[in-house]
Amino acid sequence: MPHVSRTTERLALFATLLATFGELHPLCDHWVQGSKTASRKRLYGEDLVHADGTPAAPDSTRPTMTTSALGRRAVVCHVASYTAVQLGATVAVTRAFGYRVTPGALLAGAAVNASTHAAIDRGALLLWLAKKTGKTGYIEHCKAARVDDDGKATSELTGPGSAWMELDSALHRAIGIGAAAVTTWLTTRSGTRR
Repeated sequence: MPHVSRTTERLALFATLLATFGELHPLCDHWVQGSKTASRKRLYGEDLVHADGTPAAPDSTRPTMTTSALGRRAVVCHVASYTAVQLGATVAVTRAFGYRVTPGALLAGAAVNASTHAAIDRGALLLWLAKKTGKTGYIEHCKAARVDDDGKATSELTGPGSAWMELDSALHRAIGIGAAAVTTWLTTRSGTRR
């Protein structure tokens, strides 16, 4: 980038990446992610189920997996779609402004976001962090109310409107700062551009 200082270049790229990563997170979580994926990604257990989530009978001839395997499969599916959207949008936005992020840097930033997204969305890490930071009371207190078709009210620990969802989003966005910084540093370090 002629006539632009290295500092200005880095700050502009960092801001662009941070905005792209941060603003795409809700889109990927609420529009791109499928309902079944969202409801299955925190499943744990050793009970055998089919790929569609139905319980497997002992004499079932269809392929089965544990409930935990179904949960891991769901989170991998979500993270794959999230990462694809993030990579595509990052390339589109930066190229639209005449800038090319180096492929290695782009993949490194995506890896930071993808790996942490999977760990957080699976649930155990978020609960561990909440316990270590004294946020379990917040999670238990701020549940979302749901009303079924018959008018029966229930509470939900992890869905939209819950503290869980707010803590999840806050972690993803904070990690996006690190992913944007890594991508920026790898793209603009001496010898990689110009």
